[in-house]
Formats: sequence, structure tokens, C-alpha cells
Amino acid sequence: MLSVDELQSRTYEERMEDVLRELPIRSSEWTNYNPSDPGITILENMTAFSALQGAEIVSLSYRAKMALLKMAGFVPKRGKCAKVLLSSDQLPGPYTLKSGERFHLGDLVFEISRPTLVGASRIIGIFAKENDEFRDISFCLDKEISVPARVFGEEPQEGNSLYLVFDKKPDDLRELILYIKAVESSHRNKTEDRTEHIFADVEWEVYTEAGFVKVNARDFTSAFVASGEVRISLPEQKCAVCNETPVEGYCVRATLKRAEYDIIPKITNIYGPLFEVWQRDTKAFSQTYNKNDKISIDSPIGKDVYYLVFGKEKKGSSYRRYELVNSAYDQGRYCYYENTKGGINVTFSQEDFGYAPIKCKDCVRVIIYGEDVMRRYNVGKVIGYDDQEISIPGNNIVHETFFLIARRKDEEGFIYDFVRPEKKDDGALYYHLLEGEGKIVIEDPGDFIDADLFMGSVAVTGGPRGNIGAGNMLSVDDENVEDGFYNPAEGQGGCYREKLEEVRARFLTDMRTPYRAVTAGDYEYIVKSTPGLCIKKAKAVMDESKNMVRVAVLPDSDEKFPKLSRIYSDKITERLKERRLITSEFEVIRPSFAAIGVKGTVYVKRHYSDCKRQIEDRIRAKLDYINSEKNFGDRLMFEDVFHAIEDLPCVEYVYDLSLHSENGKLAQMKEYDIYPRFDCLCYPGEISLELVTSDK
Repeated sequence: MLSVDELQSRTYEERMEDVLRELPIRSSEWTNYNPSDPGITILENMTAFSALQGAEIVSLSYRAKMALLKMAGFVPKRGKCAKVLLSSDQLPGPYTLKSGERFHLGDLVFEISRPTLVGASRIIGIFAKENDEFRDISFCLDKEISVPARVFGEEPQEGNSLYLVFDKKPDDLRELILYIKAVESSHRNKTEDRTEHIFADVEWEVYTEAGFVKVNARDFTSAFVASGEVRISLPEQKCAVCNETPVEGYCVRATLKRAEYDIIPKITNIYGPLFEVWQRDTKAFSQTYNKNDKISIDSPIGKDVYYLVFGKEKKGSSYRRYELVNSAYDQGRYCYYENTKGGINVTFSQEDFGYAPIKCKDCVRVIIYGEDVMRRYNVGKVIGYDDQEISIPGNNIVHETFFLIARRKDEEGFIYDFVRPEKKDDGALYYHLLEGEGKIVIEDPGDFIDADLFMGSVAVTGGPRGNIGAGNMLSVDDENVEDGFYNPAEGQGGCYREKLEEVRARFLTDMRTPYRAVTAGDYEYIVKSTPGLCIKKAKAVMDESKNMVRVAVLPDSDEKFPKLSRIYSDKITERLKERRLITSEFEVIRPSFAAIGVKGTVYVKRHYSDCKRQIEDRIRAKLDYINSEKNFGDRLMFEDVFHAIEDLPCVEYVYDLSLHSENGKLAQMKEYDIYPRFDCLCYPGEISLELVTSDK
């Protein structure tokens, strides 16, 4: 098969030279190589066609390349708005945020999706309970302090609890959102399911008049293993004051039902109640109503806006547009409006105008435009040819909230339909939104050929810029509200739509990432990347005598000599079973540890103090395979230890030095070096040094 480089680089002239060189070999009777010869003419045409075909192969269109990647299971990831959790602890009292309320941090805009009551309650105490005794860890409320607290004690066990005490009833909240900041291990892999609890199970309860009631909770901390949010669904029963805790108040409790932690969980802060906002800047806002008389419209995007009002006059029909008037007018599709503090009130009157929407679901739709979109809200006409591209105002558009207004004409005038991207139906307008480029591509015009298209709802996002760091103060548009909104956690999820080059790079990365366990490196990578586990080291070797791969694994742990727990062994075994070759067998081995003793005489320089500690620390660092880059079975070289001591500023020279293994079965000495077994890690044993002060 020809390579892409060959197809791209070879010109027509080079191809013809090859053909003419080949002719005498193929046919001795062909002697006329002049352009006038019909055979040469045929060869020239075929060679030109081959050159054009090669150029076409290497210049695939965007759509063709995307189709090829899609066949391999890779499609562009859509852009997402960053989500940010905000605290209202600094507000003087309760405040109801309206839908679409806008928060600002520099030039970034964040919006809330639904009306939310904030500032109604605060956490006033945090207590850990072990063996019926309370321990006050309320210092976790202070955002300026990051002192780790072992939330379930030094030895977490079933029944240990965490109590959160609130000053006011959280009943009015739709959902209680907390953010827990934990001390995380750098070795821990992310879980595929963020709510999966590998090492512990936690039961969440809320105190009511009937006592503690179990509630549903989505815990994204993996039972306090990692930083994350906890979303608690409040019970139907009313909350009541709890007298069990050292501080009285409304209480939420988390109790361990299973505790098999690899690393004892430690937290530094707990924040709540919180509410979520999304990093987006709405330029045109859409709102629907289920009534056809007087409706009140509040603008979430400012005061200097434009309103378009549409109504359904038959169930299941398209919409008609109603013009806004503020006094009696001729017969036609009109509606009264009056300005209010936050927007307008709209009233329909069939008696005055002869037309009005019927009462049904979404019978009235109002579009609110900002100045910049209103000036360019007519985006074009549906022509009907394949893959028609139309530019729309704005880049990095939020896919979920976007739709277009399609206007067509019937016997009574214009009808309007609100068309979302990639919605298939009989006769529907089917189009793709290229949100990053600010374009739409119409794949199937359906019944909408010749329709005029207008902007409907549109919002733009900053993508990854919305993943702001923790600790910012955000301001709100309402002048009557102080700037009391603080984000305790980083923004998450913000990204732009993937470009072709990014999808291709992801495809190539995936192709290079081991999925099947074939080589030793594959086994080690697959084991070390097991979701949810903290694995510091892994070493795979082939046992030829049993035709089996043995994998030694060192987990991260609070223990001096980490053990491989049942959870670790089961998780790793399950993962390797999915990815091993059918004919291969494997065994997961727990780590072994061999102490290495050192004896020696070292001459040290005058005027240096604490020489012995410095030398012993250097030796321990060289012998410590558990906390260094050394892996299972790596040879411990005598000269490495010797030169490590000799390089210290306080050392004049090493007079005598010897290493020895304190367990000959796990690590053997050959000549001067020590060779650990394949599943063994060295650690410092007894160090016996004699220091002599040099005369120099």
C-alpha cells in the first residue's frame, strides 16, 4: 500500500518518468515514446488520474475525517459551561435569587438556573463522635485555616459519626449542598463513577421531630476520601432542633456503615449550604408560560433589552407573533404591555384585538434580546442544498440552551417554530451547531425550505476560563445585595468543543495507551491506573516455570510497611481479568520488605556539627525503596551508597563501608551489591557508624 507521504509528494512528472522507464521492461515491441503515440496519450491520462486521486486521498474533507474518527468511536466532545459552587455565609440575611441572576468575576459572567433561597441557614458547629464521645472540629468552618482533622478518628470503624449543626431550618432549600475539602493522596486514581464508594459506606441522616431520618445523598467525595460536593435530599418531615450535640441546632449526620480505608480520611474544611452557578453569558433569553391572560416578565439580562412575544392559537400548532402596544389599537395580533421594575407585564385581549393565544402548555413564549444580538438576530434563509452553512453571531455558544426561530408563511401570515439543533422529526429542520466556530450546518431542511432564520435563545461561555480557582468573591447585579458570594471550590467542567486536531490527538493517545496486558509494561500500567486506588509501585515479571505473570503491588498507605488489602487485590484482579490475553495467567503478589544494614567508618571534617545525623539521613534515603523512585527488585549498588556519603560537605572520606541484608531469603548479597527478590523492597535496617575527625 502506498504511504500518505508518497501520494502527497510525487508529482505528475515524476510518475511519468517511472512509467517511461518501465516500458522497455514491459514490452520490447513498444518503441515509439513520442507524445503523438496513442499509447503514450493513454498512459499520460492514466498517470494524471493517478496523481489527482493521490492528491484527493491526502486532502480529505473535514466531514470525511470526522466520519473516519467516528467509525473508531471518537466524536468531538461538546463545549461545557463551568460549574461553580457559591457560599452565601457573608450575607446579612436570607435572599431569594431569581432565575438567571448574574454574578461577575472580572469579565466572566456566572448565572443561576432557577430561583434559589440563599443565606437562610449556616453551619455553626462540626463534631466527630467516636465511642459515644464528641470531639469538636468546628475549626473546619474557618476558610482561612487548613488544619487537617481525622473526621472519623484515628481508627475509623462502623458507627463513627460526623455531625453538622445549622442555626436555622434548612427546610426551604430544595437540596442541601456541601463541599468537603479533604487531604488527598497524589497517587490516587480518579474513579470512573464519581459516586462510587470503594473503601467505606456512609449513611446520611437529618434530625426531624421523629428523630434522625435517613435521606438520599449523592456523595462525590467517595466517603471523605477526596475533595468534592455532597448533595443531600431533605426529608418530607420538618427539621427539628437536636439536643444531642454539644451545640443545639438543626442537625445533619453522616455515619460510617463500613470502614476499610486504605488511608485514614482527613478533612480541612466543610462549607455549606452552597448553591451552584454556571459560567455563561446569556445574550438572548427564552421563557415559556402556560397561561394566556396577564403574564409578568422579568429580564435576567439587564434593562436595555428587546422583547418578542409569541402565542399558540391552536394546540400542537406553530406560534404566531404578537406585537407589543401600550394602548388601544386596530384589530390584529397585538398585546398590551406595561413597564415594571424588572421587566414588563403583558396582557392579551381577544375582545380588543380579535386574537389571543389559547390556554395550554407553553402557549406563550417570550424572547428577550440584548442589544448586540438584536442588531444581528436575522441570520439568513434556508436554501435547501446539502450542508448549507450559516454564520451566527457569537462563538463558543452553549449548546444546551441554543435554538433558532424559523419563520414561514401560510394563508394567514407568518408562523414561527422554535428549532433546536439535532432534533429529528418528520419534516423537521435538522441542523448541527458548531458552537466553537459560530456556525450552523443544515443537513436536512425538511419542510423549511425558504424559511427565514432568527436567533432564539443564545448564551456564550468562556470554556476552561470558567474553571476559576477557589477563594474568589463574586458580585451580583442587584445593587441592594452586598458582594457576599464566595466560591470555596474550583470551577469544574468548563471546556470548548473539541476541534478536529484535538479529537485526532485523543484518538492517537488512546491507541498508544495499553488496554490489553501483553508486555510487563502493560501489566504495570494497567495495575497502576486502577480507578480509585492509590498505587505507588508495581512490578510485573514472568514466572517461566508456571507460565504465569506475577505482579507485585505496593499501595499508598499510612502504614510504615503498606499491606495489600482484600479490596486492592480484588480490584486489581478484576481489572486484569478484563484485559489479559485469553491464554495468559497472572497472580497479584503482596509486597515484601527487606532491611539492609550498614557498617562503616567515616572521616569527617573539623568544624562541622551534626555529622552523624547527616550521614545516616543520606544512607536511609539511599536504602529506602518504599518512598523513593526505586522499584521492586532493583539492585542496591554499593558504589551509590558510598558516593552518596562521600559527596556530603561534612565528609572528608569514607574509610570503610559494608552493606548486608538482614533477610537472606528476600535480598541476597553478591560481591558488594544487594539483589532483592522481584517482589521485595529494601528499607534501612541497623546503621552502625564510627566517625573519626580528620586532622585536615
